[in-house]
Amino acid sequence: MSFKAIVLNKDGENFTREVKEVEKSFLTHGNVLVKVDYSSLNFKDGMILKNGGNLVKDYPHIPGIDFAGTVEESESDKFKKGDKVILTGWRVGEVFFGGYSQYAKVQDDFLVKMPNDLDSKKAMILGTAGLTALMCVLAIQARETILLGEPIKDVLVTGATGGVGSVAVLALSKLGYNVSAVTGKKDKSDFLKSLGANNIVDRSELDQDARPIDKGLYDGVVDTTGGKILAKALSHTRPNGIVAACGLASSYKLETTVMPFIIRGVKLWGIDSVTAPAKRREFLWSQATTYIDFKKLSEGVQEWGLEDLVQNSSEILKGQISGRVIVNVNK
Repeated sequence: MSFKAIVLNKDGENFTREVKEVEKSFLTHGNVLVKVDYSSLNFKDGMILKNGGNLVKDYPHIPGIDFAGTVEESESDKFKKGDKVILTGWRVGEVFFGGYSQYAKVQDDFLVKMPNDLDSKKAMILGTAGLTALMCVLAIQARETILLGEPIKDVLVTGATGGVGSVAVLALSKLGYNVSAVTGKKDKSDFLKSLGANNIVDRSELDQDARPIDKGLYDGVVDTTGGKILAKALSHTRPNGIVAACGLASSYKLETTVMPFIIRGVKLWGIDSVTAPAKRREFLWSQATTYIDFKKLSEGVQEWGLEDLVQNSSEILKGQISGRVIVNVNK
């Protein structure tokens, strides 16, 4: 059996990416073979497709950090032929062969059974970015639930036009919160408002040195950028607010003080969807249709094929993509 996949190779400084025909024997990892329907494009995928992103150690390599499809063959008691499954994280697409392929073979522990109210396309409209966004939204919501805090009214989302940010805007808006969306793209205001953003904040207002404590404006923050923007957001977070940090598109550094944490009781909640336990993943996917208006989210989705990825994946690193890109590997 042969099929199409994006194959990365590196010989010294010479890095290549191309769509190739490969045999099933090329897939050397895992115990469950999945016929892939869709994958998606995430920021980490863009890094890997550019030059390996210092994440891929062994070549040749098939990238793609997530996928959804149907089990074709299984050596596992957990899955049988015909099961619909989702994969995100676990360093698939980095250490293990990933989803930019018409077939993928992975370890059974990496897979989650797809809920009945989802399909492969919807699952990858969310993908890794959407799953991360849901984790951020639930972290903010925890102020009202497990932390028994004051009701949430105002929330801030940085990097709002990106994959994580756009899904977070949509989900937080659906919960009835007043959402302020941060972007450096003035032409994307209508897009963000269509997702439910109430206010558009210019990135330049936050991308500057922060005071240790500033005027409290937000009960919760989803930050995808890091750096000065995260420090500024922390300074504007109200007492007992929660800041969910999940990205470093701007910088991996954070220059702040302990004052937001000990004077206002602000919680900085780190979000990692890569190694989230299976039970948590199953819960998050089961809640997807509760938090996400897929009809609204689908309006901003682009669908690419494997060749499109080879040609255009760098756009995500340049901030030129708004919303989500799903990858139809059979296109």
